[in-house]
Amino acid sequence: MSDMHHFDTLTGPERSLKSSGAINDPPTAPSLPENESEDPKVHFDESHQSKEHECDPHSLPSHSHTQSLNDSLVMSAADTQPLISDSGDEEPATATCFERSTSPTSALQRNRGAEYQKVGEEGICKMHRFSLYETTSRFYLVGGDVLDRKFRILKIDRTAESEELVVAEDEIVYTRKETNQLLNAIDDGNKVSGGLKLRCSGWGLLGFIRFTGAYYMLLITKRSQVAMVGGHSIYQIDGTDLVPLTSSASSRLKAEKVSEEARFVSTLNNLDLSRSFYFSYTYDLTCSLQQNLIEEREALAQGSSRKSRDYHDGMFVWNHHLLGPASKALQNTYDWCMPIKPVRDAFEQKMRPADSIVISLHARTVSITVIARRSRFFAGARFLKRGANDLGFVANDVETEQIVSEALTTSFHAPGPQLYANPTLTSYVQHRGSIPLHWTQDNSGVSPKPDIELNLVDPFFTAAALHFDHLFKRYGAPARERTPRESILLKEYTNAITYLNQALPPDKKILYKAWDMSRASKSRDQDVIGVLETTAKDIVTRTGFFRNGDDMDTKSRTQNGVARTNCIDCLDRTNAAQFVIGKCALAHQLQALGMIADETVDFGTDVVSALSHMYHGHGDTIAIQYGGSHLVNTMATYRKINQWSGHSRDMVESFKRYYNNSFLDRQRQEAYNLFLGNYIYVQGQPMLWDLATDYYLHHADPRAWSERKRQDYVQWFNPQHLKERRLPPIVRPTGNLADKPLSFFDDYWLEYYRPHLMSSLMKLFPYKANSLRKYPAAKEGHDGVHESNAVPTKPAIGHGVQDTAGLKKAVTIAVPPDSVILDHVAKDSQAGDQKSSNALSDWLHLQTVQRPQPGHAKAPNNDLQDASSGQKPGKASKDKTAVTQWTLDQFVVNSLNPSVVENEADEYLRYINHPLNLPLVVSTDDPPHPKSEFLAYIQSNAPDAVAQMQSAEDDIADFQEFLDVGDDPLTVTEADTPKKRYKAYRQWLKGRSLFKQQRADV
Repeated sequence: MSDMHHFDTLTGPERSLKSSGAINDPPTAPSLPENESEDPKVHFDESHQSKEHECDPHSLPSHSHTQSLNDSLVMSAADTQPLISDSGDEEPATATCFERSTSPTSALQRNRGAEYQKVGEEGICKMHRFSLYETTSRFYLVGGDVLDRKFRILKIDRTAESEELVVAEDEIVYTRKETNQLLNAIDDGNKVSGGLKLRCSGWGLLGFIRFTGAYYMLLITKRSQVAMVGGHSIYQIDGTDLVPLTSSASSRLKAEKVSEEARFVSTLNNLDLSRSFYFSYTYDLTCSLQQNLIEEREALAQGSSRKSRDYHDGMFVWNHHLLGPASKALQNTYDWCMPIKPVRDAFEQKMRPADSIVISLHARTVSITVIARRSRFFAGARFLKRGANDLGFVANDVETEQIVSEALTTSFHAPGPQLYANPTLTSYVQHRGSIPLHWTQDNSGVSPKPDIELNLVDPFFTAAALHFDHLFKRYGAPARERTPRESILLKEYTNAITYLNQALPPDKKILYKAWDMSRASKSRDQDVIGVLETTAKDIVTRTGFFRNGDDMDTKSRTQNGVARTNCIDCLDRTNAAQFVIGKCALAHQLQALGMIADETVDFGTDVVSALSHMYHGHGDTIAIQYGGSHLVNTMATYRKINQWSGHSRDMVESFKRYYNNSFLDRQRQEAYNLFLGNYIYVQGQPMLWDLATDYYLHHADPRAWSERKRQDYVQWFNPQHLKERRLPPIVRPTGNLADKPLSFFDDYWLEYYRPHLMSSLMKLFPYKANSLRKYPAAKEGHDGVHESNAVPTKPAIGHGVQDTAGLKKAVTIAVPPDSVILDHVAKDSQAGDQKSSNALSDWLHLQTVQRPQPGHAKAPNNDLQDASSGQKPGKASKDKTAVTQWTLDQFVVNSLNPSVVENEADEYLRYINHPLNLPLVVSTDDPPHPKSEFLAYIQSNAPDAVAQMQSAEDDIADFQEFLDVGDDPLTVTEADTPKKRYKAYRQWLKGRSLFKQQRADV
């Protein structure tokens, strides 16, 4: 079914449910005793089952996602009405709490016949919205489903010992009315101690963490939707709250422990979770698209409705340490807790840390998504984490996935339905990571590029063997290695690859190519991009890419192998190389979807320009997390099209990187070690900030080496990891799953189309996704759709664009006319809530449209003063903010087009022309036609200068004495003692200072 058909029937399921009576009022919940104590039973009767009517599974999926925040207070017939959202987005960034109504106690009559659902029954799965209530001795975390109609409760003890985490998970699923009655009963039972109070609301639970005292609970308080993959929403974390699971009365920490606890909390706050961290309720972000679909098909073949949500490995789950206590205390950990991953994700609106774009190719809509996943193993800052540890994990290990899909269907499924067989999905994965050897760089000095040191020479290259075996396990074989050369590591790394290839089968060997990209980019006769493109074509041809399908109508493909790219930092040059590989993979993906005929796309096209923007932002985020600054060298640098203004930017970013590496990296590293669980406080052990090095936090315990099985030095790999990846065949659900609707297997419907929320189509996320409208290279097609150009777009001269080729750089210090200011005000008012404006295109617009004419400055008038001080008669009032913005824009223009005023220009012209008027002196004779000024200078100064060239006899004697040097000038004899040159030496022999002493004023 097409997307537009779904949008036309957006509120159909809600309407059909109302008319058929599928949604009824919930049964009356059992009453609670009037003398209910502080901790009433959270559940009522687990032996019963609910009689509440469920939605027809064939008309509406039972699994769901997020929903509106404007529900009514008590579940009633009004709950079936569509909800209305007045905000600019479908949902606000901050979650609203569960709204309780203060019903009288007399209304809480026990309904003996009421029955309730339990966790695990159809339709009950994950919680999407949370409200945290507190009493003096308990926390109550109320979780609601996507429709805010079913709720679960988590009880957390605040009076337990600091080493214990006491959490009670209720398996009963309540309605809104029952939850309201339960909370009111708890409130009544705690009136003496203050009752039940709302602490905060949130969108997810990240887990629990402990330092020296009690546990803390980390909640997601703000989020923003940035992506959709297969109809599943992906969110960026915009705010978190660290809640201590203790009360002031129960805290028994000593004074010194309080200060240590506060410092641990401060250290954890150095890790900003509101930048480039993502989560999803229903899509596994920690795995690639190929791995997710393979596991889903395998689960169906085994008779399961969906893949396992076990994150025991969790290489890309950065809150893995926080999930440890939750997995021990909860039975359904991932119904409450959200695994998160750092770096970048898909579908962004404002060029922030999530990159995706929707383009139109020949009236077919295509979305391009770039996702990056950073490993939590051996993670850290730039100079503090280099090379590999003894477990084979490397620093700055990032997996980059490029998903290209046609937006013909929303879900992962094909018509039929054929589960997980949508043929319009393709992806390509590549990898970056530090060179897998034991090497470091000491940045304790002032050098911006410290020397490289090989700390351990291993003849069996154990770390490299473990690392490549991990790559074979994740991506298959072969591994294509692309390494911009560094002379010190080149020989050792080449020896490592040669040694490891001896045992691999011929068709699975590691293909290694070393190339000095930095030197090539500085040479005028070398084509950096040409060399990269040749290598990229060979890489994509060998590894292949993933394409979903059913092998009947469409040919499915899988990616076997991975391109591993690295330089010293794995930042600037690595990002440029990955972009070229991604560009080559994009051409293959578009051809597989039937979009283009050839397997190439040119640099001048809009789609490549958009992909370049995406990889630039992708590299910026990785560079900030690892190096402390944005990319220093961009694709424009290596394509040698960088403008002069880019050099100053590169200098600023280099200084920022140097400053962060020298002064701030240690703080960031401590935050990483604390959040990832590399350091765990133990009584009597050194504090985190007292450690001289964190080497033993990232390497295996040497005492455990003797117990560990020794790795085979010849067959260093697992043969199972070398097997070719294949997409399992499509299997129809059997047994109990045969009659289940599509919504039972994949709950994308409510998540994507939101039939419970009444909002305009313009508020739906698919309408706000990135498109070529946000890039300067896009142009409007005849049908109103932005088409991707096969050739680069360039504005024509004479059609509203000024020809700036012949303009010289100059500054006109002018005052904005009224029309310009009013035009800015009008543009700002028309923009409204459109947050997707591209700052780059606006700035370029100012450069081309509002560039001043060359010339010298004119006398300023009083327009600016009038705009700020008052309103002139007959003129419209001017907004001060518009004047300020105009002034800032004009300042940028003036800085890029410098000039001088008239008197300064005349003075400079006289200065540079003055030597041309002076004669060249080749003899003592006067020039034939000297100027009077020159003759006056010669006649007035020459006799005086000759007369002053007389020296006293004492001066001549001192000079002669200074020239007389003995045979051994380094030895001072007694004859030399009276000489003036040794006066300071004589004073030093007498015990005086060599320097002149001055009396200090008291």
